[in-house]
Amino acid sequence: MADRVLSEIDQRGIATVWLNRPEVNNAYDGPLIDQLIATVERLAREPGLRVLMIRGKGRHFQAGADLAFLRKLIESPPEANRSFSAATVTAMQALQAFPRPVVALVHGGCFGGGIGLVTAADIAIAAQDATFALTETLWGIVAAPIMPQLIHAIGLRHTRRLGITGERIDAATALRIGLVHELCAPDALETAGAKVADQILRAAPDAVRRHKQLSFEIGDRISSDEVYSGLAELAASGRLTDEVREGLAAFAEKRKPHWYPG
Repeated sequence: MADRVLSEIDQRGIATVWLNRPEVNNAYDGPLIDQLIATVERLAREPGLRVLMIRGKGRHFQAGADLAFLRKLIESPPEANRSFSAATVTAMQALQAFPRPVVALVHGGCFGGGIGLVTAADIAIAAQDATFALTETLWGIVAAPIMPQLIHAIGLRHTRRLGITGERIDAATALRIGLVHELCAPDALETAGAKVADQILRAAPDAVRRHKQLSFEIGDRISSDEVYSGLAELAASGRLTDEVREGLAAFAEKRKPHWYPG
């Protein structure tokens, strides 16, 4: 099995983590989530590391969960379903709690769990032609593992709308609601990332670490371990419904789900 997550570190201590399933637009399955957790945890122990960049190989940043994988998962033993949800929550937590600054560079599509990765990052930069959507409800699923950081990033009302409609928004809208911090030309994402990384390198590394830690201690009151544990259970149990089976079947068969009356 090819590596689903790649990483590299340059001479200045800037790590780049690449999601590496371009053939399915970097949709995540169990192995990708496991490799992402292992990569982030390994880099957290890397001496001299100053910045972590997260990117996607191919045409898109990240297309959310692999729906073919989910169809198999919901027919698997309950423990496998719970384990995947717990691992997804752990991956989001590991990225959010990473002891150095995390920068997400977004191009193409960013859907479902991809939005979770973006909101777990400290800084998010998107290409002007990027598109975003919280697509889970279209398949009968709720985006439980990413809810805390999403609410922190864009607020409760925008979270409600995006999840209720599953609609796509453009990069300008993502900037307006606070999902990303800045936009750049599609061919300038590398330059924009290098610019913000250089700005981070100008700041004292331990002060940056303490600033990030204190920000969470003061401002993050809804992302306790108990909350995340409950979200993992909600994600697992919420996947075992008739709506999910119908939603995933409709997607696979390229038809409207039965609940759509139009």
